[in-house]
Amino acid sequence: MNTPPRRVGILGSGVMGSAIAAHFANAGVSSLVLDILPPDLPADKSDDPAARNALADAAIGAMRKARPAPLFTAARASLIETGNLADDLPRLRECDWVIEVVTENLEIKKIVLADAAPHIGPEAWLSSNTSGLSLAAMAEALPADLRPRFFGSHFFNPPRYMKLLELIPGPGTDPGVLDRVADFSSLRLGKGVVRAKDTPNFVANRIGVHAILQTVAVMADMGLTIEEVDALTGPAIGRPKTATFKLADLVGLDTLLHVAGNLREAVADDECRDLFTPPPYLAKMVEKGLLGRKSGAGFYRMEKKDGRREILTLDFETLEYRPKKKAAFAEIKAAKSEDDLDARLRQLVLGKGRAAEALWRMIAPNCVYAARRLGEICDDAAQIDRAMRWGFNWSRGPFEAWDALGFRTVVERLREEKTSLPGWVDELYESGAESIYTRRDGELLAPAAPEGRPAAVPTDPRVFDFALLKRGNRIVKSNPGASLLDLGDGVLALEFHSKMNALGPDAIGMIKTACAAAETGGRALVVANQGENFSVGANLMMLVMEALEGEWDDLNMIVRAFQDAADSLETCAVPVVAAPHALTLGGGCEMTLAANAVRAAAETYIGLVEFGAGVVPAGGGCARLYQRHVALLNDRGDLYPALKATFETIGMAKVATSAEEARELGFLRPGDAWSMHGDHRVADAKALALALAEGGFAPPPADRMVPVMGRSGIALCESVLFNMHEAGYISEHDRRIGGELARVLCGGDVPGPTEITHRHMLDLEREAFLRLLGERKTLERMQHLLKTGKPLRN
Repeated sequence: MNTPPRRVGILGSGVMGSAIAAHFANAGVSSLVLDILPPDLPADKSDDPAARNALADAAIGAMRKARPAPLFTAARASLIETGNLADDLPRLRECDWVIEVVTENLEIKKIVLADAAPHIGPEAWLSSNTSGLSLAAMAEALPADLRPRFFGSHFFNPPRYMKLLELIPGPGTDPGVLDRVADFSSLRLGKGVVRAKDTPNFVANRIGVHAILQTVAVMADMGLTIEEVDALTGPAIGRPKTATFKLADLVGLDTLLHVAGNLREAVADDECRDLFTPPPYLAKMVEKGLLGRKSGAGFYRMEKKDGRREILTLDFETLEYRPKKKAAFAEIKAAKSEDDLDARLRQLVLGKGRAAEALWRMIAPNCVYAARRLGEICDDAAQIDRAMRWGFNWSRGPFEAWDALGFRTVVERLREEKTSLPGWVDELYESGAESIYTRRDGELLAPAAPEGRPAAVPTDPRVFDFALLKRGNRIVKSNPGASLLDLGDGVLALEFHSKMNALGPDAIGMIKTACAAAETGGRALVVANQGENFSVGANLMMLVMEALEGEWDDLNMIVRAFQDAADSLETCAVPVVAAPHALTLGGGCEMTLAANAVRAAAETYIGLVEFGAGVVPAGGGCARLYQRHVALLNDRGDLYPALKATFETIGMAKVATSAEEARELGFLRPGDAWSMHGDHRVADAKALALALAEGGFAPPPADRMVPVMGRSGIALCESVLFNMHEAGYISEHDRRIGGELARVLCGGDVPGPTEITHRHMLDLEREAFLRLLGERKTLERMQHLLKTGKPLRN
């Protein structure tokens, strides 16, 4: 099959099957989801299609209610059709890719695959979503002419949010088929594809299960608590907040027990085979139904007590729960001030003390285990690192962590401890190498099988690497908060790089510099960065300090400069394309609204959240979002729908949970688009910017007229606020902020309907912002946000 799949068949509608169907729907691909007939199907319903499809229908219904949401928007569910395996297997002829997602049991999978095989189209792909079973064994159930199109496709859960897709060839898989699957999965599904070998648990789970069980072994040996282990193995070392035991609860203890047991049985020659024997208490927990989040209790349990939620922790000895204890490691507290992860790893793992001893004993054996698996589970070290970053959300894979700690330092300590190392590591050390990863003529190299010799790390031509651009002298201008980079072809990139990409004076100044540089010597400007988040908004600490010191003239100048920076983006003589991703909040959202076009990452969480900080947006957010809604009106004689939509979105601090939802809320225009593969968005934004430049781009007028409702609109909003306050839905201060927002959106104290200038609406924003910033309760909200990261309702 040379054309991309337009329809997929999903065999099995469980949590994973329905979530895979949802993600294909996010990509615009329709699906047919089939499951077995209900075992308790009543005789009088035996001919009723709805009754026969009940299992698949129920699964899709549950998926639609799941959180985090598997679908970008509820409307995407219309692309999913259900059926059953008894009646609808012939309909698989409609499908370009059929994915088996039944229970992780080899014999059941073989039966389902064999039943489906006669109905697979002559060019369609067939795959099994397995987390570690043998593809060769499954292929035995298939006819010879289907085996070249059969492979493993291991989606990680939840498929929408987890980037990793492991592709595993069977013994007869056509390499060309796997190449086409990889291309489609990267471009349309947004996946990071790793080519695994047909070995037990493939790549990520093989290394990840070892890491978990090695950690559990160290915990038992050193007498650590669950809380201490999670404190050590979470964000402090660049891993998710779920750390070890929260992750186990999330995955499910029964699943962990099953995977570890299967692995131990399947890897007779593995030097760490004994480690894969789970501790006895794990089996006892499963027997008692303590399975983790899905059963409501695992290593942790949440209880409501006196109206408050309390987290309890399991006692391994009694399998009873006790109050959660605070893990006190002075080393972790001291390391929090170190922002550079590599330096923090060295400080924590190679230092002195109990935490350092534990982390060395957890991390170093996992690095060695990964080194021994090179060539067995995967042919190059970079793929193993990517699997752990994309599948377990580690910031550093095992070889990257080894380099961060110091390749030679780690080898020397391991040798002192009499640890046997694979031959390629010893050879690399004896060659005088300082690191596992190296560069030659600007090209990144990593060890590859069979001999661990350095080979070029495969790169995606559609992925820009800003760090590489900087090393290649492509910096046009730079300051501590932002940089201007040359993307080539006359396109410049404005990059924010402050902490959390908060927007302060450095970023604001660079925005104006970027627009001026693009106008004088470029064809277009892209606003993008490769930080964890696009931007969390204005520098709140700076605003609080200025307000507490009563520097109102300075604050007025700061807000005006922020507005002017957004205006510079909107009215730049060359096209400006924003490429937001992840958190794009407050001022980050306002910079996106000001761009002439947007090419977002599909996973962009964007919104104007200033209300929660006790103020209204003042960087043009009120003005531009309102004007977006006005532009969508069929009847400009009735402005209330635009006012209502904007007032509710800002007043409720709504945040879109996908780029598609952002379009529904007005943060993206109807013509704005997104990239399913988040790492492609900069290249896609550059292509869009060039297309706009070549299409006769003209910026919008600087001071256009805006229709507003005036006093009548304010009265309508205030009546809503009064009723909400009386009903106890909002506080008195919420009502105060809402009143200021209404005055901005309605054009102030003017008779309406009328028109005001865009500049006047910006002035109203700024005045409202400054008035609210002078309120004690607003400062309390801001200080609470800075301290806890959570909004305060006061």
